[in-house]
Amino acid sequence: MSDAVKTMIPRAVSSPGTTSVSSLNAPSIALPLRFLAAGLLALFTGVVLLVLRPEMLATYHYNQYVIAVTHLFVLGWICTVVMGAMYQLVPVALETRLHSERLAAWQFALHLVGFAGMVWMFWAWNMKQVGHFGCVLTVGVGLFVYNIARTLLRVPRWNVVAAAIASALGWLSLAVCAGLTIAVGKCSYDSAAALAPGNPFGTLLVGLKAVAALVARFDQISAMHAHAHLGALGVFVMLIVGISYKLVPMFTLSEIQSPRRAGASVLLLNVGLLGSFVAVLLRHPLKMAFALVVVAGLACFGIELLAILRARKRATLDWGMRYFLTALSLLGPLAILALGLSWPGLPLTALTGQLENVYGFLALMGVVSFAIIGMFYKILPFLVWYGSYSRQIGLCKVPSLADLYSPALQVAGYWLYVASLAGTSIAIVLGNAAAVRGGLLLLGLGLGTLALNVIKILSHLIRPQIQPLTLRRAAAASL
Repeated sequence: MSDAVKTMIPRAVSSPGTTSVSSLNAPSIALPLRFLAAGLLALFTGVVLLVLRPEMLATYHYNQYVIAVTHLFVLGWICTVVMGAMYQLVPVALETRLHSERLAAWQFALHLVGFAGMVWMFWAWNMKQVGHFGCVLTVGVGLFVYNIARTLLRVPRWNVVAAAIASALGWLSLAVCAGLTIAVGKCSYDSAAALAPGNPFGTLLVGLKAVAALVARFDQISAMHAHAHLGALGVFVMLIVGISYKLVPMFTLSEIQSPRRAGASVLLLNVGLLGSFVAVLLRHPLKMAFALVVVAGLACFGIELLAILRARKRATLDWGMRYFLTALSLLGPLAILALGLSWPGLPLTALTGQLENVYGFLALMGVVSFAIIGMFYKILPFLVWYGSYSRQIGLCKVPSLADLYSPALQVAGYWLYVASLAGTSIAIVLGNAAAVRGGLLLLGLGLGTLALNVIKILSHLIRPQIQPLTLRRAAAASL
């Protein structure tokens, strides 16, 4: 078993009958597993919809179907998996306990109903119902933010990882509020019966009408882009940066080389995102300057990550880490594209519209999703291994983490995914729906390898592969 994995395993595993602080930190494995399963289902559903309707990526993105599928990927796949992973990783990474597993269970139910209803209503373009389901989602997000925030308050040593997680929680709250505000702005509040003095909801409706009037003063596409940047950059990229400072050193047997540089990356990302949000919303020329601040933050992150990798004690990187690091390397071309699209006075043409599509596709399916899949191969096998075999250490012969999945499928999935990102991006720029479908079919094949490996991993929960120890192993285990 690798040294990195040993750091994730509670000390009680190696000494049956003992307890340790680390064994109390991690929540029940059922909690993150339900989030991971729901997220995967949303991912596969979204890819199927894109394969059936490739014109969603081959034409300009401002329409109800693109918005519905985008929220399916963002809320259903990415956000769901990230929440489940945070419930598992935050207590372990920051050496504390999750505030409440019961709150997390309630949050899962609210999140599931909220995002599924929102996607459905976006597809039908019923914005009033989008707002209703969005309120359900918001309550769930509120429980999540509260739960993780209370967990952060218990952290014994505040560091750059905790700062990045706290920042992401703040941006998540703002992104959800911005999304609800945009939905309010697309509804009508002119019904005389609804606004009558006797209506108990009259005051609320008057307030919503005022919010809608305020939202109408902003350009709709600018508001949507500002909202999207809060979610993609503020929540997901911020979390990837913060978690990288914990997981990359752990899985490569290294450590942070410059805490100041790591802290600067988080600070610059926060400053750049705040300025970018306002500049994009107002269509202000300063959005280019704030984009440069974000790129500077990503540059600090990249330099620190390279320093961590150069100092690593493990020469060979497993495929899970290759997935993750390849995803991070895409931040470079994505940053260049972002600077180009931020150029003041850039006209909206067919080409720039398709480049915006590529930007969104590479951000969600390239950087964020590919990184998540890489961590999937680190987190899911450990959760299953720990649930099925941790109590058998020293008593029976159990498989290693690598035995839980197929490395050949993992390698095939990696190259299919990389080919899909390249092919689909070119097809999107060309606006060729048939070529987009071909690229997405490659993506589906790549995700198919992930699905097969997930089934193989989860089978160990149903039928653990335990064998008796040989006499020599039993004697060694008793020493």
